[in-house]
This record gives sequence, C-alpha cells and structure tokens, in this order.
Amino acid sequence: SSSSSSGSDDDTPSHSKSLKPNVYRLFGREKPLHQVLGAGKPADVLLWRNKRISGSVFGCATALWIVFELLDYHLITLICHILILTLITLFLWSHVSNFIDKPPPNIPDAVFPDKCVLEVASIVRYKMNQALGHLRHIAFGSDVKSFLAVVCGLWILSVIGSCFSFLTLVYIVFVLLHTVLVMYEKYEDKVDSFSEKAIIELKKQYVEFDKKVLSKIHKGKLKEKKKD
Repeated sequence: SSSSSSGSDDDTPSHSKSLKPNVYRLFGREKPLHQVLGAGKPADVLLWRNKRISGSVFGCATALWIVFELLDYHLITLICHILILTLITLFLWSHVSNFIDKPPPNIPDAVFPDKCVLEVASIVRYKMNQALGHLRHIAFGSDVKSFLAVVCGLWILSVIGSCFSFLTLVYIVFVLLHTVLVMYEKYEDKVDSFSEKAIIELKKQYVEFDKKVLSKIHKGKLKEKKKD
C-alpha cells in the first residue's frame, strides 16, 4: 500500500510544473507563470522564489526612487560622487599599502566582449523592427480591433504619464511586477475564472459595437467607392 501511495504521489503533477487541463488561462497561456517568464533568475526574483534576493532588489529600487525623486538627487551627480569616493579610496589604499606592508588593491580589467555587445544590438534591432512592423500593420487599418486597442492603450498611458514623472512611473511598474505577478500566481484559478467571464462579456459588447458602429463605417466606405 505504501508503494502504491508513493506512486500515486509521483504521478500527481505539482502546481508549479503543470496546469489543470480544460481550464481557461489568462492570455491563453499553456505553461505555468514561472515558465512563461523564462524560468530563470529574473522569474525567480519577480515571483519571490528567494525572498532575500527579491527583497534586496525591491529595497534597492525603493532606495533609488527615494534618492532621485523625493530627495531630488540627480543621476549624473550621484555617479560622479560615487566615482570620486571610489578613486579616493583606491588612491589612498594603494599608497598606504607601502607603509603597512600589504599588497595594493587588485583591480581586474573590465572589458566588454564583442560578441556580447553584438548580441544585445541584434536583439534590440530585431525588437524595434518587429514593433515598427506591427505599428505599420495597425496604421493601415487592416485590423480594426488592434487599432482601437492600441489607440486606447496609448491614450490611457498618456493620461497616466501626465500624472507622474517618468521615474515614478517606472517605479510604479516595478512595484506592480513584484506584487501583481506573485499574487496572480497564488490566486490564479480565481483570477482566471473571473477574467474568463469578463472577456466573454467584453466580446459580447464588442459584437454589439461592431454591429452598430463599425459595420456602418465599412458600409459607408463601400458606398463612396461605388460612387467614384
């Protein structure tokens, strides 16, 4: 009986490795959230797999936001002050080491390899070309749903951007990534169930909007072409 129970436990997939079949998942994902985020160290930090590391990252980001936003400290000034303190410390250390019979500080050579820089540039170029291609596709009006979604998203972003500074907006996004994702992973079944109902309702409203507004726009364009 013990072997059968252990076998049944091994056959039962854990929540982090598999998803329940035939269950609606937000954005149509088929993998757990950790795998969707890359299943690497960034995913571990965002989902608080190691609370000490995630807390340190969150604390450093909060400290930087306080320094730059609340204390009105400037980035160039901070970098210059850090470099000044570093240079003074290394200079004094290298000269005092001759009197105290200790070796001077060993500073390794920092060199960016060509391969790393080229890979980053290639990824940035690919993403920019992909984004421009999507914008070109939307601008031509071939997909009305995507056009309306992009316009509404940009308008909402402009309203939010007018209320906060750029640094505060980045910090808000950072906080949301470190809180919303882990809360969603904890209550994903409830959130997915609610989102399924909301999306069904939104689709119904879009169908009504399409019948009353969008279909008339398309018909109007066709009549104009026939007259021409």
